[in-house]
Amino acid sequence: MSLLAKISTTADERSARLAGIGLMLLSIFMFSFGDALGKFMVATYSVGQLLWLRACAALIVLSPMIWRHRMEFVRLERPLLQLLRVTLSTLEVAAFFLATVYLPLADVITYYLACPIFVTALSAIVLRERVGWRRWTAVLIGFCGVLIALRPSSQTVSWPAIIALGGSLSFAVLMLITRSLRSTPDIVLASSQFAGTFALGALMSPFGWVTPSIGSLGLFAAAGCISVSALLCVNRSLKLAPASVVVPYQYSMIVWAVMFGFVVFGDVPSWATIVGASIIIGAGLYIFLRERGLGRGETVVSPPV
Repeated sequence: MSLLAKISTTADERSARLAGIGLMLLSIFMFSFGDALGKFMVATYSVGQLLWLRACAALIVLSPMIWRHRMEFVRLERPLLQLLRVTLSTLEVAAFFLATVYLPLADVITYYLACPIFVTALSAIVLRERVGWRRWTAVLIGFCGVLIALRPSSQTVSWPAIIALGGSLSFAVLMLITRSLRSTPDIVLASSQFAGTFALGALMSPFGWVTPSIGSLGLFAAAGCISVSALLCVNRSLKLAPASVVVPYQYSMIVWAVMFGFVVFGDVPSWATIVGASIIIGAGLYIFLRERGLGRGETVVSPPV
């Protein structure tokens, strides 16, 4: 029995919630550490190499579970939608690490924190879900936060920033699709995402290939293992405690992004990034709490793998 499985929901409710919060905070730290590690690696190696070698390590770690649930891969629901989901997942991960080549980690994370705002707007526009004026107001305020962080002008808007925003939008659409594929097992959703980055990385890595040292291979493997571990912690956290309790802790990602950015890369976040991130977080939390009050599915979801 795995360590996470031993953390059982049979414990009293308070202990289960505390364990869920702890696992969520741990997962966010690991996601943030993995992001910082990825940014460190793409300073020397191509994004394609990072995607491929990171996915190799993740799929090796997941292979026992993939084998155990192999029949679930045969009877997939709505295969075309599954394929679209994997495509969007692959593009957003590639966009994230490509943006980190040129932008501070905190800036890229700030754009990705806007995902719940994009999800709410797209739910109303694409899925025709009813969104009241309060949540539309929060969406508009959140977009103002994005604009403040982006600092749009002919001198400041850059392709890396647009790529990061594009990745955030892709992640938002990915979440909408995932919402409609609830009956698909977690192992299928997670492993298919890593399979997508494996395929794209295999196509991209020959261009600008740099032969990695043994130490670098270890770092690539660590990046993959960290991603899998963080994903497992998120899943267990959401089983131990209600999403309304643990999901808001995901916004601690910006704190880790600022810390890792400063300590590892010497990046000091600008006032625009800090103000924009604060507005985005405030709007996202309001949307989340409003969704909970209406008894709807939460729009704030697990961080990307």
